Amino acid sequence: MGVPETMRAVRITAHGGPEVLELTEVAVPAPRAGEVLVRVSAVALNNTDLWTREGAYGRSEDPEALSGWRGPIDFPRIQGADVAGRVVTVGAGVDESLIGRRVVVDPAIYDAEGPDANPVGLMGSERDGGYAEYVTAPAKRVHDVTESPLTDDQLAALPTAYGTALGMIERGRLREGETVLVSGASGGVGLAAVQIARARGARVLAISSGSKLDSVREAGAHAVIDRARDVAGQIRTAAPEGIDVALDVIAGDLVSEGLPLLREGGRWVIAGALGGYPVTFDVRRLYLHNAQVIGSAMHTPAHFGLLMDLARLAEVQPVVAATFPLEQAAQAQEELARRDHVGKIVMHP
Repeated sequence: MGVPETMRAVRITAHGGPEVLELTEVAVPAPRAGEVLVRVSAVALNNTDLWTREGAYGRSEDPEALSGWRGPIDFPRIQGADVAGRVVTVGAGVDESLIGRRVVVDPAIYDAEGPDANPVGLMGSERDGGYAEYVTAPAKRVHDVTESPLTDDQLAALPTAYGTALGMIERGRLREGETVLVSGASGGVGLAAVQIARARGARVLAISSGSKLDSVREAGAHAVIDRARDVAGQIRTAAPEGIDVALDVIAGDLVSEGLPLLREGGRWVIAGALGGYPVTFDVRRLYLHNAQVIGSAMHTPAHFGLLMDLARLAEVQPVVAATFPLEQAAQAQEELARRDHVGKIVMHP
């Protein structure tokens, strides 16, 4: 398969609204030593795309600063962390048998080489991503899923949302038979957490709202909590013995309301703050009950390997809410920001 010299890509040259997304023609990147070139079949959208574009992450020393995922962004930047596609060529030192294989790219940039390394950067933020016809990636970060029965759209839905959900589940040490609470359950990470926790044999309580409640139940929740009503009261009714693990992407007031609902030794895992960054809670509910509050950013290489095992066996079935062509990236991000959908939004370069 010949590789053209140029490709279409959507990139940002500054932080801002959807108007900063520009469709342009750029050179196809050449894979360096240890890298592969992937022809993108599908790229899924994430909240990280919105927040990176907006510069909404802040910095430790200045929470109000415009910033990418882990610091200033080198513009121009091609967005897009979640890529499924086929390897079309490889750089020096890479096994050529990868050429032609269907792959999913682990978008994390890690701080070390080992299986438990921490993500400190992200494709689409700290390096160019998949809002393009081609993207390069380290060969050790591409996972062969050629035999998976999942579609390319479903595979593209996995890396960030399902990787983040699996990272939360692993860090929260969720065990079979435990009761788990999932907040924001109709979103990408929340729906992934519902599906994976159910597959792990947990009893799943999921918080959502309105017309999305049925979809969350269909995804595997044993009980759904309507966030428009008394959330704590509904949880007590659904789980009178308490919660073993909370998988929370909302934070805000939910933490102070929810911590007293943990069982002895319970774990509250936070991977997002859609409900607000500042959190207050009664610290006695923490130390008197040997509870833990755990921060969780994405996944480790070991977690991602577990996720790809699930993908090869189709043990989770990602829900694709809508698809867009690459030239409609701004409309796709606006659709994501409205949060009216259940599942993932995917683009086709």
